[in-house]
Amino acid sequence: MFKVNDNYLKLPGSYLFSTIGRKVREYKESNPDKEVISLGIGDVTQPLAPSIIKSIHEATDEMADGQTFKGYAPDLGYEFLRSAISINDYKSRGVDIALDEIFVSDGAKSDSGNIQEIFSVDNKIAVCDPVYPVYIDANAMAGRTGDFNADTSLWSNVIYMPCTAENGFAPELPSETPDIIYLCFPNNPTGATISKDQLQKWVDYANSVKAVIIYDAAYEAYISEANIAHTIYECEGAKTCAIELKSFSKNAGFTGTRLGYTVIPKELKDENGVMLNSLWARRHGTKFNGAPYIIQRAGEAVYSEAGKRETKAQIDYYMNNAKIIRDGLADIGYTVFGGVNAPYIWLKTPEGVSSWQFFDLLLDRASVVGTPGCGFGPSGEGYFRLTAFGTTENTIKALGRIKNI
Repeated sequence: MFKVNDNYLKLPGSYLFSTIGRKVREYKESNPDKEVISLGIGDVTQPLAPSIIKSIHEATDEMADGQTFKGYAPDLGYEFLRSAISINDYKSRGVDIALDEIFVSDGAKSDSGNIQEIFSVDNKIAVCDPVYPVYIDANAMAGRTGDFNADTSLWSNVIYMPCTAENGFAPELPSETPDIIYLCFPNNPTGATISKDQLQKWVDYANSVKAVIIYDAAYEAYISEANIAHTIYECEGAKTCAIELKSFSKNAGFTGTRLGYTVIPKELKDENGVMLNSLWARRHGTKFNGAPYIIQRAGEAVYSEAGKRETKAQIDYYMNNAKIIRDGLADIGYTVFGGVNAPYIWLKTPEGVSSWQFFDLLLDRASVVGTPGCGFGPSGEGYFRLTAFGTTENTIKALGRIKNI
């Protein structure tokens, strides 16, 4: 008789966003006359930019032409897209990333869940707390996290780096030495950032202990303040210790079309001199058939002059929503964080109210959906995440309802 992977059986309860979805469905069934506004899951609401739509139509016409039909994409992605990425995301910031160090994929979520495959199961991971759940769950599925303690909501073999209001939601260097360090800035869920100088300290630390940083830069397009790195490779020495994950979902609205990429410099090697770049290339070619040609052409259009202008306008739209939420909540007495360099607002729940209790309160009394902070880790308890990805009309409406609770 076959056996399942026991590591999956260690995963606690249900996935955070599945629980939210179930609660919202049940509420709608019981309250069919109520309009529910979601400021929870971070899906975008603005349509794809006109220049991107145009490129999709043109690429579709190519696919219909027997002379130029495109089949499987190259393993690393089409050179036209990787070249645009190298020039616009790196060379423009003084960073030299070779084309064969860029791996195009169907999104940063897939890469963040799969990148752990190239590391030994014995490696110990360190994560910020609160944390994007995929980092933990993917390593738990691989058997790297030990056992889950339901009382503390902690995994036995994970190094947690608390990010709280007291430390500005910026992790401190761990006292126990990790092998793999997950960092995400601007951060999901807290919306926090760290300065380039702070990030340099992490790069120096990783190189000194021979650890690798998996750096999730999915929200770098939302950075508005100076001295915040848009890529970890702006830091000296990062190529010998860091992998970077990037996404088109939030900067260009590709949540439904799916596109992202991972950068693994050839200088990044394990203790035996094995290049991680070559390992990921093997994994990528074995388990992935490439993002569609049509979507990669759409990604290329993001870097056109029109694409840059149009996607910047969308980012400004969402960040205006973030300001509406942040200022509106502060005006009625909430303690709020984030919303300046990221489309997430991290608010402190009222005294004595847990994050799930606050979720139920907003849903029952305001028909507004957010995300309980405890779903991101123990340090998230007592906090709540709202996103700026709704329409401005619904954002204003939701704030009005919250004010009337």
